[in-house]
Amino acid sequence: MIDRLKEWFRRGSASNQPEPLARFKTLENSLGFSIPPKDRPVFTQAFRHRSIVDSELYESHETYERLEFLGDAVLDLIVTEILFEKYPTQNEGFLTKLRSKIVKGDTLAAIAENLEFHKVLEVGERSSGQGIEFSKSILADVYESVVAAIYISKGYSFTFSFVLSNVNRFLDFKTLENKIDNYKSVLMEHFQSESSFLPVYKVISEEGPGHDKTFEVAVYFEGEELGCGIGKSKKKAEQAAAKKAIEKLEVKK
Repeated sequence: MIDRLKEWFRRGSASNQPEPLARFKTLENSLGFSIPPKDRPVFTQAFRHRSIVDSELYESHETYERLEFLGDAVLDLIVTEILFEKYPTQNEGFLTKLRSKIVKGDTLAAIAENLEFHKVLEVGERSSGQGIEFSKSILADVYESVVAAIYISKGYSFTFSFVLSNVNRFLDFKTLENKIDNYKSVLMEHFQSESSFLPVYKVISEEGPGHDKTFEVAVYFEGEELGCGIGKSKKKAEQAAAKKAIEKLEVKK
């Protein structure tokens, strides 16, 4: 099945325009390896944002989203293997939490930014100049799609080495080990140990167009507001509010 998948991506679409050689040179410098002509279609697709569909030159399945789906699974396995070997005495809970910190959007976006993937991202004309290439969520998606492209073209061992190199180069494991990445969970555990009630989150306001909203969320406990946070999604705003609440509770102690 994998062989058929590789062949499908390598063939690409006959209607696709050839990618400029300068673009591939930039990409090769970022990745640290050369991309032979037979593999260029899959790497081109890995950097094709969904907005390109507006031009009607491509179908939705020709953007990076299918590759992102595959890359997510491959990356999860690779990071699991890296942590399993790096921490031979740690339990499943520790490994699961650390893996989630590595494969989360902000971490992957930081790696993609360091690799300068924003310079290669292809967006539609209508979306050009809107800063899409600097979006953390999109950079994280692109990193996963690139992992898939490498896996399809060069196999698992090469992909493992690529991800391992990125992780060792751009991430600080000690910082990740001690980093709180789920303030809502920490806040919930705090109240569970002291009360049968749990904190409640409410959206205070939301502004901006549908594709670029900003949310303000407050967290309450037994009617008392403990913190308020702002984010580009409800989840991020809730996390920001929970962080403020934790800081406030620590001050009271």
